[in-house]
Amino acid sequence: MATNKKNTLKFSLLHVKYTLIYIILIPLINWSFTWAPMVELPWLPEWAFNPVTIVTGLVLVARDFSQREIGHEVLIAMGLALFLTFVTSGGALALASGAAFLVSELIDYALFTLTSYKLSTRVLLSSSMAAPIDTITFLYGASYIRDAQLTVPNISMSIAGKMLGAIIIWMLIKYRLENNKI
Repeated sequence: MATNKKNTLKFSLLHVKYTLIYIILIPLINWSFTWAPMVELPWLPEWAFNPVTIVTGLVLVARDFSQREIGHEVLIAMGLALFLTFVTSGGALALASGAAFLVSELIDYALFTLTSYKLSTRVLLSSSMAAPIDTITFLYGASYIRDAQLTVPNISMSIAGKMLGAIIIWMLIKYRLENNKI
């Protein structure tokens, strides 16, 4: 009988692996905004940016896969991740992150619910539409916590990072779909 419960637990965790990644990434990336140093480009010293902005695209793609796993209950996962952000980084950052995720989640919801595009197309469209809005919303809120967050370099690097991540995932999904591996 104990073996049965163990196998059920393994199946459940595997069933929501992207959701777990999503829940972990949000507070981790948000927390890193509180301490990560600003990086200046040597040829453009006024273009300082937070290096974390480059990897934030992982969250948008993880959300897309989480939504495939658990549907619109991804909002519950987002709520849990924002609670963890509140615990690790404070209410102001959780509020900034929550506002950004709410806006991008509405875009995601519309694309994943109302369209019948292939998964690869939905991932790319979702990221390209959500990345600018999500970025500006988050960095605006983060600028109340830490100076120099809502800057052209941070906005540019964040959007570029999100889109680079989305393009890589788009290519992987497209390859796997074309070879019937998804």
